[in-house]
Amino acid sequence: MDWEALELSLWLSLATAVILLPVGVLAARWLATSRHPLRLPLEAALALPLVLPPTVLGYYLLVAMGGASPLGEVYLRLTGHTLAFSFEGLLVASLIFNIPFAVMPMQRAFEAIPAELFDAARTCGLSRWRTLTVMEIPLAWRGILSGFIMTAAHTLGEFGVVLMVGGSIPGQTRTIAISIYDRVQAFDLHAAGVMSAALLGMTMFTLLATSWLARRRGSPAQPRTGA
Repeated sequence: MDWEALELSLWLSLATAVILLPVGVLAARWLATSRHPLRLPLEAALALPLVLPPTVLGYYLLVAMGGASPLGEVYLRLTGHTLAFSFEGLLVASLIFNIPFAVMPMQRAFEAIPAELFDAARTCGLSRWRTLTVMEIPLAWRGILSGFIMTAAHTLGEFGVVLMVGGSIPGQTRTIAISIYDRVQAFDLHAAGVMSAALLGMTMFTLLATSWLARRRGSPAQPRTGA
């Protein structure tokens, strides 16, 4: 078992899920309630990581974070090293390719909140922020937790984008998925099998948890539409 790679994967997974938790809640709520003309194009753009080949997404992220890019040049001047092929660059890439896994379950949960509850909240004089914190989040918590879990699990198993943006630098960018690939390339099938089994177990646990949460929601309520 490559414990260093597993530890790095767990840190990357946790950091990605924690950062995307508030971002996902706010984005999901807006997508679930807004009638803005840009809502549908933005929703489609957020879903792109689901359908784009990982190598394509990884290529564009590598170009955007490379030393020749404006972002890469600024980061290089500030830190002395490039954003690509670093843990920080890996985290940025992870945040981008995990957006749909965080936002979509949360959006469905917010959409399932009955419209009558928002009428009652307005009648009680609750502000939008107060409505979000005391009513919407408690009602949508299963979808929020599901998005958090799916984000963490997908980060653990991602390979293509991680390889393109981070490569295989021990202790910095070599995740457990990359380590499995390296072991197979070196014909160390035993080590690859052990790490694959560990990753399979964690993934199965995640899927069971999200399935349990989905069943606990019951039948969907009437979706709301509002400003």
